[in-house]
Amino acid sequence: MIELSLGHLYSLCGAALLDFWLGDPWHWLHPVQVIGAVIEAGTQLIFGLGQRIPMSVTTQRLYLRISGGLLAWGVILGTGGVSWLLVAGGERLLPGLGWGVAIILLASCLAGRSLRVAAVDVLTPWQQGDLVTARSRLSRYVGRDTENLDAGEILRAVLETVTENATDGVFAPLFYAGVGCLIPGLGPIPLAMAYKAASTLDSMIGYRRFPYADLGWVAAKTEDILTWFPCRLVVLSLLLWAKNPRQAWEICCRDAPLDPSPNAGWSECAYAVVLGVQMGGENYYQGERKVKPRLGKPEQPITVDKIYQALSLTRWLSLAWLSLLTLGIVAWQLYPDLDNIHGLRQ
Repeated sequence: MIELSLGHLYSLCGAALLDFWLGDPWHWLHPVQVIGAVIEAGTQLIFGLGQRIPMSVTTQRLYLRISGGLLAWGVILGTGGVSWLLVAGGERLLPGLGWGVAIILLASCLAGRSLRVAAVDVLTPWQQGDLVTARSRLSRYVGRDTENLDAGEILRAVLETVTENATDGVFAPLFYAGVGCLIPGLGPIPLAMAYKAASTLDSMIGYRRFPYADLGWVAAKTEDILTWFPCRLVVLSLLLWAKNPRQAWEICCRDAPLDPSPNAGWSECAYAVVLGVQMGGENYYQGERKVKPRLGKPEQPITVDKIYQALSLTRWLSLAWLSLLTLGIVAWQLYPDLDNIHGLRQ
């Protein structure tokens, strides 16, 4: 039995509007901060217990993987469960309050405005010729070393950041919100919040260096798996904007698999092809040189306008996804006779 209600529609549209209008104010408590605090506390507890118990290297690695897995799934399932309780409890306490809670929680999963704010934060001093400030601000948003980046490399870093994070910051939460709408009694919030928890886990402990390579192994793999299908939908959706979708797809199939991430390369490459630019190249992380594969064809240079075009693509594509979800819910409400025709409801 599938239940699509207007309450789901209000939550989805309200969250999108709230993210567009307000975003994530720095001085407000954000659900991700709460999730992050739980992850940090769990990580310190795991490290503390590991130091007290004598273990061989092999046993220590096994301990970190098992403990990290328990932490990851505890946070993911706990976040989904708590968010469901908050929405259900709000609705029981006061009619309409559940929608308000749902809108706020779902808006916190969307990072459309935050991506634009981050880009503008870096591009403003860049356009004024103040590369020192641009590098300093860029370091807030990227993991690579920014101290020695030239003007072009700063733009590449900004573009790679807004295109990589578009999938896990905008489209994947929308996808899981839509899936949640199809599950009776669940709604769009728990799955979207659970995905946000998985994404936060990956960003905090999903590193490839010791000891996080073992502690965050489950978290990183889980986030990769959860992002895989929404990422491919993003790629297919973006390529509809390409001048030659078939050729664009061939370029993505050629370049994206070369990236070590199973998802980031696809997202960046799709944007690169549509924009007619090339991403990837030499980066430094804590002084260590790493060369990422080139993605796309360098038909045009990366400019400020290209970055704003990427942000506009994200906005219009997310609006298209939201519109499809809205049409599905409205159609379900307007044509109840379809239930009897297809036998989808009892």
